[in-house]
Amino acid sequence: MIVICLAGAAACSRPATDQTTVPPSGPVIARPCVLPDLTRMEPSVQQQMRAAQARLEQASSAAGQAGQADSRPSIELADASGSLGNLLLAAEYADAAGDCYQHAMTLAPSDPRWPYYLGHVYKSRGELDSAARSFERVLALQPDDVPALVWLGQVRLNQGRPQDAEPLFARAAGRQPRTVAALVGLGRAALAKREWARAADSLEQALSVDPRATMAHYPLALAYRGMGNVERAEVHLRQRGGVDVGPPDPLMQALAGLLNSVVAYENSGIRALDGGDWTSAIAAFRKGLELAPDNAVLHHRLGTALSLSGDMPGAFAQFTEAVRLGPDYAPAQFSLGVLLAGGGRQSEAIERFSAAVRIDPGYLEARLQLAELLQRSGRPDAALPHYAKVLASDPRAAAARFGSAMALIRLNRFAEARQRLTEGIQLHPERPEFARALERLRTIDTAGSPQVPPR
Repeated sequence: MIVICLAGAAACSRPATDQTTVPPSGPVIARPCVLPDLTRMEPSVQQQMRAAQARLEQASSAAGQAGQADSRPSIELADASGSLGNLLLAAEYADAAGDCYQHAMTLAPSDPRWPYYLGHVYKSRGELDSAARSFERVLALQPDDVPALVWLGQVRLNQGRPQDAEPLFARAAGRQPRTVAALVGLGRAALAKREWARAADSLEQALSVDPRATMAHYPLALAYRGMGNVERAEVHLRQRGGVDVGPPDPLMQALAGLLNSVVAYENSGIRALDGGDWTSAIAAFRKGLELAPDNAVLHHRLGTALSLSGDMPGAFAQFTEAVRLGPDYAPAQFSLGVLLAGGGRQSEAIERFSAAVRIDPGYLEARLQLAELLQRSGRPDAALPHYAKVLASDPRAAAARFGSAMALIRLNRFAEARQRLTEGIQLHPERPEFARALERLRTIDTAGSPQVPPR
């Protein structure tokens, strides 16, 4: 363990009134910043930590030598301590980060950053009372801070205090009406108070702003159930998921891109992909590859971002490199197969889809694409077993059921095809292609050469 002794004992033992308070020199007697074992970190992150440590030691020395009339060293020390805390929090060392934020907050009590980050440290540890006090301190400094309002509201909900949470979410929504997290919070608060209609209204608004917020479906289902609308409740229960959408949060977003780490860049790129920001995703994955040029997964992720942005040649190059570096990485084989198939190179695409299925027999999407391509290339007999395996794993796979029916027709196995299409009509009444194909099949002269119904 590396312990950093900071100057300013009095600043840790008595409250300061503003940012100009200067701690006297002397050894720290409370909660110094403590670094974890750096050998567990990537070399590039170790370098960042050591640089932040050096800056903190320099700021500590300057603060210890400063006179009472000079506030700058104290502020610089707070910033150095908080900056080290940010690195630690980004690296998921929340306890060590919390010590740094405590010290920074004592030195610079008018800076809202440090209680804000400290609130997240407490929240991550489940210390709800301490988290609430930290976010309240932020709001005392910045009453209209939307992220702090939302996070404090969520803490109050988790404390079982919806009556205290609701006005916080209302203030956040008043400042930024399209803040999904605030709308969901209003819905949850109303739900806790058994105000079903108000809850449903807020949660519907949230989903209309961002349908990706699938966690909103479950409380919305409860709201409709409370209103007696069982049918609507069931619809939303089927759509419930695990995606939560937090408030616009510049401070926490700054942490996301702070570490010069392969994992950090990969996670940042994934978040950008999820948000539809292809440019940021491409930049993040490229930065990760600068640190790990032989990382097949990162090449594949970069290829995905490039393909979504419309750069197909760039995507093809990245998928090819991913397959070269990681021939047993099934997603790269699949993605390369998709581009090959799109370019009319069917035999090569079949090889890639076959490789993906061989590597991961449960890769249903790859197996389905392989079956479709085999059928289109005139090999329905080879396609049928793959359709069957997809349907065995997912009986509601409409594309596999329809594709298998088409393969059976090409093999003159009309009775089996008719059964598949009939099942498709029953399972997927919203898919008209099953009924159209069955009608065409009735016109086929089984003694002659059949006309395969269009897909």
